Amino acid sequence: MIAETVCSAVAVAGLGIAVVTAYRKRYLAAARVAAYALVPLGLVMTGIVEWVADTAFSPTAWAGFAVLGGAWALFATTRAVERRRGGTRKERRAAARAAHSEAVAPAASAPSLGQSSRPASRPAAAPRATGGAEDFSDIEAILKKHGI
Repeated sequence: MIAETVCSAVAVAGLGIAVVTAYRKRYLAAARVAAYALVPLGLVMTGIVEWVADTAFSPTAWAGFAVLGGAWALFATTRAVERRRGGTRKERRAAARAAHSEAVAPAASAPSLGQSSRPASRPAAAPRATGGAEDFSDIEAILKKHGI
């Protein structure tokens, strides 16, 4: 009840200042003062002031704020611990994927990548009839040009 009366009085006083400012032909400033003066009146009319007053004197609301603060502190602590472990989130995800892929089938593709049970025989390359040695000299020149 008192908060609504105070907000209404502030709104009326602000509108009075806006009228005086407009009388001095400073219309833009007068409009701005009127806008600020109407905010408390709007808050009273929507019921926000009453809700804030009820919340401020409610032990249940303060307990709720304490629970929210505790949740925030727990979240911040876990984030700090996570950051202290090192690495970025992408690095941790890549490491987890690598560990997961190794855990699923560590030797599944080893036979196809490693040597087979029988020795591989390479067929002898047939010499080219049209200057096979010249092709290699061109490649060597290109490699030397690039410093390889």
